[in-house]
Amino acid sequence: MRTILYIVWALFVAAAIFSLLYAARRTRRQERLMSGWPKAQATVTGSATGWTSGVGGANRNLRYYPTYQFVDPQGTLFMGKSEVSSVEQPMPGSLIEVAYNPANPNESLQVSKEPRTAMGCLIAFFAVFAIALFWFIGIFPLG
Repeated sequence: MRTILYIVWALFVAAAIFSLLYAARRTRRQERLMSGWPKAQATVTGSATGWTSGVGGANRNLRYYPTYQFVDPQGTLFMGKSEVSSVEQPMPGSLIEVAYNPANPNESLQVSKEPRTAMGCLIAFFAVFAIALFWFIGIFPLG
């Protein structure tokens, strides 16, 4: 029985590592893209709403994704929607920094340190959780 628990633990750890690597690569790719893109101040025009997943019995929470508009150096107006969510609804008229693709200004991303911070917190959480599960399997009374 303990062997089965260790196998389930190993599968959990493998899935967590795969998910974290995927998210880290995606975040790094976006940062690499944005590093060469020009930055602009964008005006928040509103927000789109979404829900957190509520995985593991957690409550689902409403999240807000700012919608914005900005002007490129030629004076052309572009609109976008941020991938960075917040708990509080953004105030229309407030400013955020965005980076946009000079070849296609319709492709823009909000400049934020939140994805990197979230990744650091998730890595620490899963590491502690995996160690605690491994320890618990070792002391779990069987039979």
